[in-house]
Amino acid sequence: MDAQKVDMYLMMNNKYFEEHQLNAIREKLLSLDEDQWQRLQFTQFKDPTTALLISIFAGTLGIDRFYIGDTGMGIGKLLTCGGFYVWAIVDWFLIQGATKEKNVEKFFNALM
Repeated sequence: MDAQKVDMYLMMNNKYFEEHQLNAIREKLLSLDEDQWQRLQFTQFKDPTTALLISIFAGTLGIDRFYIGDTGMGIGKLLTCGGFYVWAIVDWFLIQGATKEKNVEKFFNALM
């Protein structure tokens, strides 16, 4: 793939990924063929800022974990009222990183 096209993609989508993973993502993007590139263009990533806001306002119900696709943890938070509020508060600090990790998984799964 064209390096300029890859750099533009990374510039537009870097907020969805961890900083230390961008080099691996860039290398993978450079090796894509046109079919994989088209498939990647239709992949929707979850916004870490949105996940944080959901976590702050509805984290005790597990909606933040459901939003990023972590159903098991979402059910756990729902049944325990956010781990008796402790788990909900801890997630205020962890949910953005978890969202970015899920986005990286989605990125690599889209290319399989």
